[in-house]
Amino acid sequence: MRMSWRGRTMVCFAAVCLLAACSSAEQKTAPAAAVVTSPATGDAIVEGTIGEASTLIPVLATDSSSHAVAGQIYNGLVKYDKNLTIVGDLAESFDVSKDGLIITFHLRHGVRWHDGAPFTSRDVLYTYRVIIDPKTPTAYAEDFKQVKSITAPDDHTVTVSYASPFAPALASWGTSILPAHLLEGKDITKSPLARQPVGTGPYRFKEWIAGQKIVLEVNPDYFEGRPWIDRYIYRIIPDTSTMYMELKAGAIDLMSLTPIQYSRQTISRQFTSRFNKFRYPSSGYLYMGYNLRHPLFGDKRIRQAITAAINKDELIQGVLFGMGQKSHGPIVPGRWAYNPDVKDIAYDPKHAAELLAQAGWKEKNVEGILVRAGKPFQFTILTNQGNQQRLQSAQIIQQRLKFIGIDVKIRIVEWATFLKEYIDKGNFEVVMLAWNISQDPDMYDVWHSSKTNPGELNFIGFKNAEVDRLLVEGRSTFDIDKRKQAYFRIQEILAEEQPYTFLYVPDALPVVSARIRGVEPAPAGIGHNQIKWYVPKSEQVYVP
Repeated sequence: MRMSWRGRTMVCFAAVCLLAACSSAEQKTAPAAAVVTSPATGDAIVEGTIGEASTLIPVLATDSSSHAVAGQIYNGLVKYDKNLTIVGDLAESFDVSKDGLIITFHLRHGVRWHDGAPFTSRDVLYTYRVIIDPKTPTAYAEDFKQVKSITAPDDHTVTVSYASPFAPALASWGTSILPAHLLEGKDITKSPLARQPVGTGPYRFKEWIAGQKIVLEVNPDYFEGRPWIDRYIYRIIPDTSTMYMELKAGAIDLMSLTPIQYSRQTISRQFTSRFNKFRYPSSGYLYMGYNLRHPLFGDKRIRQAITAAINKDELIQGVLFGMGQKSHGPIVPGRWAYNPDVKDIAYDPKHAAELLAQAGWKEKNVEGILVRAGKPFQFTILTNQGNQQRLQSAQIIQQRLKFIGIDVKIRIVEWATFLKEYIDKGNFEVVMLAWNISQDPDMYDVWHSSKTNPGELNFIGFKNAEVDRLLVEGRSTFDIDKRKQAYFRIQEILAEEQPYTFLYVPDALPVVSARIRGVEPAPAGIGHNQIKWYVPKSEQVYVP
């Protein structure tokens, strides 16, 4: 599951630094503006993003760029509040039966879609049906396949029944609800809503200029109250250095800083008087994923050897400037399902060489590269354009692997092409990516062997019968201790199998223009109360 600024609930690739859903959040610099002001309507927020959205129909998207924009436009039935407690969203309230098998959602009255049509239970039923439709190319169907029945006795009540316990049931209804009156009976993959969405959220779609920006305008009738700020603009800037220059020039108001920007380039009085920066543990991890269909990576000793050759502490210090922690598996530290006793593969080049020799890679050519049957040990790390942390991490890993005789190339690809032509098609050897994860530890969509089809999230092709069983066990009980046992064991297996080399959990480092007031750090990050952000009239710089 992924969470955008406003706390949505889907798993996604992180195209940018991870900014939300943390175990703690604090502002690391004093507020740049301490003058007491009154909220006022007007102005705009311009956010810099390195990745362009692929589609603005959330059930069809797997990338964070798409979900970040969609999170402003759509709502789910529930959401996470600032303390990461599930509360109502489009559902004003909900009831859960004692056995946990029946959830009754009481929908808000008076909510309207951006085109004026009323929101009703029909929209919830449509969203459920389209997600489980085999013709819908979505990565999120599995949660909704657990539903035994769904009924709507009236326009403002939805009852969902499950045949057996399903732990992520309530959280799963944070998925964006879609407009039935615009999509029902049509092919969702060909809908114009992919580029011109209609939702119920705080902002309405205005325009999308490919490769440049997506512009949203305020929804004056938003059911939680009109946002103070009139427009939200996503500027697509596929390079963090360029983005930072735009920030300093006042052309953008919000971005994720790189560690070097945070620690060295943003400490002057001139900067801190104009911007507020924040630091807190992120909700995701960076990893290097192996295409397990590739013959080179079928032997786990190879994967173990590569991990043993990588100095994670070097990455944290050299790339993150100490602002992060090592990752040992798919659960980030601080979560209740995190297994602190997992034995991570320690940095040990000698042990790496021994593992490679056991796997048949013993001889080196004149260039010092391992060879077997006349073929050199070489592969390409593929990652997305614009993310300096990933590039720097890949470069350090490249040097470490060369030391043990592995020739590594690095290829950088534009984000949309990266997803469509490489990830979705399994056209890669090794990828460097990040997952942004939810509060619930359910990992079925990423690790279950049934989720290896094109466009799904287990794109490396990992298959393990015990992990499959444990994933089902972990989501099929409400007993926290039983769930913990399942997820602890999954982490042990993944540490042994190394389908990913889990690298690090970076700190989130967002920076916001000081003219924007009301930003409030919380366990959910800084975006939980975004509709209450405002700019005093005297400091507004954007006009319609």
